Amino acid sequence: EVLIKVFAAGVNPVETYKRAGTYAKHLLPALPFTPGSDGAGIVEACGGGVSGVKVGDRVWLSGSTTGTYAEFCVSKEADVHPLPPSVTLTAAAGIGTAYRTAYRALFSRANVQSGQTVLVHGASGGVGLAAIQLAKAHGCRVIGTAGTEEGKALVSSQGAEAVSHKEEGYMEGLKALTADSGGVHVILEMAAHENLGKDLTLLGRGGTVVVVGNKGMTETSINARALMLTESAIMGVLGPGSPEEVKRVLAGINKGISDQSVKPVAGAAF
Repeated sequence: EVLIKVFAAGVNPVETYKRAGTYAKHLLPALPFTPGSDGAGIVEACGGGVSGVKVGDRVWLSGSTTGTYAEFCVSKEADVHPLPPSVTLTAAAGIGTAYRTAYRALFSRANVQSGQTVLVHGASGGVGLAAIQLAKAHGCRVIGTAGTEEGKALVSSQGAEAVSHKEEGYMEGLKALTADSGGVHVILEMAAHENLGKDLTLLGRGGTVVVVGNKGMTETSINARALMLTESAIMGVLGPGSPEEVKRVLAGINKGISDQSVKPVAGAAF
């Protein structure tokens, strides 16, 4: 295990769900607990057998056994990752949950391929921005929606084509925008309760919608025939995945940090 002096802890919606007790029951922590799985800081001490990091190293965390909402936390060595000088500790605190979720959605669930068109429906948040960077680095065309001009500017700054999901008729605009590629190959959906039924009308043949976020029952009807006509699929993503997948995901993220295709964007700091 590794003791880390925490300089920044990531604040994710998942923490609020856990505190409220509304997260998936099998992933709820036992009480009492200290929140926080994401963070960044400096290695303070290393236990026996630790070889990947040393005292004084800058690191980002993909998990903590004691919680990152603290001045110091303890993490397993597998969750402690060296951090290059190009990434600030504040920005690094936002890597864990956002990039792991985006990576799993794109590569483990949707099996996205270079050259495909990816729509990130709700792209200006942490997972959305991570998905843009990962998909662009993989050679995909990426379209991202946002609800404000500030959000659209943020989406554009990451290399995606920005579309407002507040504008009337924007779905028809998305159809026109992707007509040359036969529709969208992969949709990452952050608000399935609002958009899932409409997402199906955007998919090309063999396309996939990956549900990343949802707040209750869908507000629009789902036409299952649309799935048949395009032989498309709806999938969900939740949690870290199997131990083998965790290793693949973290290796992919660390590769992106190393080659600077992963550039975490820090939001509000408190």
